[in-house]
This record gives sequence, C-alpha cells and structure tokens, in this order.
Amino acid sequence: MTRELFGETASGETVERVTLKGGGLSAKVITWGAVVQDLRLEGHDAPLVLGFDRFEDYPAHSPYFGAIAGRYANRIRDGRFFIDGIKWQTDTNFLGKHLLHGGAEGIGKRVWSIAALGDDFVTLTLCDPDGAMGFPGNLDITCTYRLADAGRLVVELDAQTDAPTLCNLAHHSYFNLDDGGEGDCLDHKVMIEAEAYLPVDSELIPTGDVLVVGGSPFDFRETRAIRSLAEGRTFAYDHNFCLFADRAGLRRAAKVEGARSGVAMEVWTTEPGLQFYSGEKVARPIPGLEGRYYGAYAGFAMEPQVWPDAPNHRHFPQAILRPGEKYRQISEYRFELNVAAKSIL
Repeated sequence: MTRELFGETASGETVERVTLKGGGLSAKVITWGAVVQDLRLEGHDAPLVLGFDRFEDYPAHSPYFGAIAGRYANRIRDGRFFIDGIKWQTDTNFLGKHLLHGGAEGIGKRVWSIAALGDDFVTLTLCDPDGAMGFPGNLDITCTYRLADAGRLVVELDAQTDAPTLCNLAHHSYFNLDDGGEGDCLDHKVMIEAEAYLPVDSELIPTGDVLVVGGSPFDFRETRAIRSLAEGRTFAYDHNFCLFADRAGLRRAAKVEGARSGVAMEVWTTEPGLQFYSGEKVARPIPGLEGRYYGAYAGFAMEPQVWPDAPNHRHFPQAILRPGEKYRQISEYRFELNVAAKSIL
C-alpha cells in the first residue's frame, strides 16, 4: 500500500493517489472523483480499465473514467423532479437540457477525503452540501474500494441525509479485458441477466416504457458479442437493463469475457438496474494509460444503479432517501484469468 501526491485542482485542492493490492488484483485510486485510475489482474499484462497517467487530464478529458457518479447517476429529464409535492430543479449539464451524473460539478468531479486505508482497501468520504447542483439536503457519502479474495473489486457505497433527497450512486469504470483499450471491445462476449430494458428517445432519456429484451438487439440472456449491426452501422448501447424491481441482496447481473485474453469479469450487485454503455463516444484526443490512444468502443461501462429518470416514472424503482434512512449499495467486479483460453496474438 502506498499513498502519494497525484496532482492539484485548479482551485488548489490536493489530489492524492493510493495503491492497493489483494486477491490477485492491484489498483490505483485517486481522491478526485473517488476514481479507480488503474486496475490490474495478476497474469494479465494490460490494465483492465481506461484511465489517464496524469491528473490534469481527468478534469479536462475524462468521461467519468473510474469515478463514482452522483448524487444521481445517469439522467433526469429536464433536471426536474418532485419530492413530497415540492419541485426541485437541478443542473442541466447534458445537452443543456437534462441532468447527467449529478451535474457539471457532481460528486465524480470533486475531491474526496481518505478516511481509512489499508493494504487492500481505501475508504473515501465526501459531504455533498445542501443545494449542490440543485439537490436538497446535505448528503454524507462513504465509498470503500476493497480488493478481496478470488479477484474481486468490491465497491461499497453508503450515504445518509438530513432532508428528503435523491441518492443514486454508481461506479463508472470503463473496462477492456483484452488490451487495455488499444483496440475496441466489440468482440467481448456479454451476458446480462435481464428480461427487460428501458428504451430511450433521441436524447437518451427513458420513454417510460419497459420492454422485453426478446427478439431485440438488447437480448443478452445468452452470451454473445457486443458487436451488433443496425441499419448498416454498429449498434450503440447506452441503456438501462432492468434486473429487479427494487434493491435487494447481492446477485449476479452480468458476465463479460475478453475476446482473446482469457480474462472474464462478473458483475454482482444489490441494485435494481445495470446501465450498459458500449463506449461509442469514448475516443479521447490525448493518450490514456501507458500511452494508449482510446478510440470509439475502446472500453465498456457496466454501472449498477437505480433506473435512470426514476423520479419522473412512478412505476420505476425509486431513489428517494430520507433522514434516518441509510443508503447502502454493494457491487462487485469479479475477475478471473483462464490461461488456456488466451489466444496467441
């Protein structure tokens, strides 16, 4: 375990980085955005996630690489919602019309504090103040990253509030299980344990419908490649898959296998939804980890969370948190390497 200075924000806040090891994994976590900067699996040379080597590239270029998104992850139409009949207006940082990941200065773009640190874990804390990005109530958030046995990256998220508010947090790493993002992830094989998904409009806002995946490009109940063609072009996924009707115990949501590496990842979560983003717009103009230039589809995201725009759809699982209640999410990314399955490159 190491702890070091990683950078400084434009306002002069210090950003630290810690290095963790455990369970066959190693990880680097920075305090800005509670970001998992780098993640490695023993026996596999390339990083498992997309990221940057320099701090200054995160505020300038990161599409939430490795961050904790919130206080409401994903999108809310028009940035508006009601709690107990009171209307609240949040930041509209997406297309100038809608809320995305808590706003332009959401929790994934602020400096957290290190509350506890060990060889294989770090606990980060942040107080999101009343009125930040338009949300009511002070929200005290704790994020613990733990490298556990059998190749598990465990993400524990806890929160409490002093006024009725929304709380929907999500870990937002982009994964590439083959080459760290040098190539695309479209030949990765994916299985998602969801019978339904949320269709979206042209601005990626849920329509309110809940549709079955059968007979559609959203059917990942049987393992298949991400690559799917529609109207002569690669189909771009950025949709919520409906796992369950509410938050519950830890359950498997998805499994992904690299196309050539022999690396596989399972996603387990307590959350009712899984946002699957195939990375259509992930291309960056500057190099990422170890000098890699990321193109379109260089990495995919699987974000356990409450369904997007839930405050505006009563039939969706809800994300209201009240004083005296405790928000608690556990999500795990479980990695394994099958050496026999590796292709000869």
